[in-house]
Amino acid sequence: MTIIEKILALHSGNQKVHPGDIVDVEIDVRMARDFGGANVVKNIEDNGLVVENALKTWFTFDCNPTGSDQKYAANQQYCRNFARENQIKIFDINRGIGTHLAIDEGLAFPGATVVSTDSHANILGAIGSFGQGMGDQDIAAAWASGKTWFKVPHSVKIVLNGLCPEGVYAKDVALNLLREFGANSLLGKAVEIYGNRLSQFTLDQRITISSMATEMGAIALFFPPSDEVIEYCRTRSGKNFVPVFAEENADYSEIFHLNLQEWQPVISRPGKPHDVIDVEGEMGVKIDSAFIGSCTNGRMEDMRVAANILRDSKVAPGVVLKIVPATDEIWNRCLDEGFLKIFKQAGALVGNAGCAGCAAGQIGQNGPGEITVSTGNRNFAGKQGQGKVYLASPATAAASAVAGHITSAAYLPDSPTIFFSHKKDKKEAVLQKKVKEIRPEVISGKVWIIDQDNIDTDMIYHNQHLSITKIEEMGQFTFGNLKGWEDYAQKSEPGDILLVGKNFGAGSSRQQAVDCFKSLKNAAILAKSFGAIYERNAINAAFPVLVYENLDVLKLKERDKIEIDLRKGRVTNLENGLETEIEPFSEVQMKIYEKGGLLN
Repeated sequence: MTIIEKILALHSGNQKVHPGDIVDVEIDVRMARDFGGANVVKNIEDNGLVVENALKTWFTFDCNPTGSDQKYAANQQYCRNFARENQIKIFDINRGIGTHLAIDEGLAFPGATVVSTDSHANILGAIGSFGQGMGDQDIAAAWASGKTWFKVPHSVKIVLNGLCPEGVYAKDVALNLLREFGANSLLGKAVEIYGNRLSQFTLDQRITISSMATEMGAIALFFPPSDEVIEYCRTRSGKNFVPVFAEENADYSEIFHLNLQEWQPVISRPGKPHDVIDVEGEMGVKIDSAFIGSCTNGRMEDMRVAANILRDSKVAPGVVLKIVPATDEIWNRCLDEGFLKIFKQAGALVGNAGCAGCAAGQIGQNGPGEITVSTGNRNFAGKQGQGKVYLASPATAAASAVAGHITSAAYLPDSPTIFFSHKKDKKEAVLQKKVKEIRPEVISGKVWIIDQDNIDTDMIYHNQHLSITKIEEMGQFTFGNLKGWEDYAQKSEPGDILLVGKNFGAGSSRQQAVDCFKSLKNAAILAKSFGAIYERNAINAAFPVLVYENLDVLKLKERDKIEIDLRKGRVTNLENGLETEIEPFSEVQMKIYEKGGLLN
């Protein structure tokens, strides 16, 4: 078996599992963040559930550790009160990013299982642990039962040969992988990394690379744990665990061989993490701000790289540099080693440990027209504010902040670029329209054809609305950040069916990206493929999502009325009588659908 197959077998009581099997998995570490945590608590309380094991359950307040947003603060206190009543532990606003704390506090270790409302929980693959971001209902179910269902994915092996050239950092490796595989060619796969120089990757570097699995559409990106990683985890956890490795005859659906020596420092252009080019291709683009931090690049090695570039330098006039360590432990080490002094003397703003730029309401957001170089993991439109975000390594971000324009550390200019203002982006708004919901086995409705791939959850439901917990309030924000479809909520009708491309729902684990369609009383979504977390969220919410290969035979036009048999997997164009087969509901999906949701 592969790494993920062995972990899932060990945690489901099976001697062996195969791709496609659906198993009930025992969860070792069950976490909820501040924005998702409030919805988890609401699901627990509304359904009369209780926490199965408080010793395996944690809250992590990492999205808004400053408590600067009133709704975040309210949600945090809501969770604190629940934690007190149920003896649940909290990593509060002073501690940092939950997935990093799971590693550094010894909660997780090689071979363990972890779930969180954080879509980058698969960062645990850095230590050979199975981590998954899941929606609010999933986490509530895991808290109540200690288990969750999971479909065993196919595994892919990537072999990285050679040494990284000088000036190529772990983030460059992650972005080069994203350029190589795009946003959906690894969709739903578990990826294992191997190579003749695999030991060159430290724990911090493995964390950076594994954290980008979500942007590749992968379930997780596993590094077989090195001796160094195993010793670190044993010291931090105090446990004498047995690490999990793939067997020599493990079966992989695909194997890729890549040469690290051919890679260069790269940058991801705004809007699409997988739109990656060499840094030289964007050299000289004027920037307004830079951000160093996030779960992808907030580790000590990242802080050290930034400090080496910023030492005896100044941030360019008119440029704002924001630096946020991933955890409080790293923040204090920066203090002890003098990095904070270097950052401040260079003109940077240093924030509390936490997620920062990826979460609305905390350090790292940008304004209309602002151009930012960020070390975050995604740069979807609107994700980090209303401006444009490039993704890069800490070295490129720090060098660009000093230069005033995009550059690599190898090409720092003698003097910075002069600041000029940028044209402001226009604000977008959507209107709420109440519609009705139906839930029969055979459904019908008019289609909206959105011929786009990789529609991410920020396009579906913007992160600035994540504090909303009432489904009836969500519909008004549907597609409010998808260009050309900003008025979808206004024109949507009861029973409407969406026809979309590949990888619909890529990105975060937010349940609202499903519930907004329920709020509008939409009937179903047909896609060539779905983001893994999104598909789970929809199934668990009893909202019909179905996969098709080709619907050309139906000769569909915008607003044609179609009929879908969910159990048989048949689609009929009621305008011309043409029909075709698609993937029907699985037994699990039908059972959850029939009872009206996972928690019913």
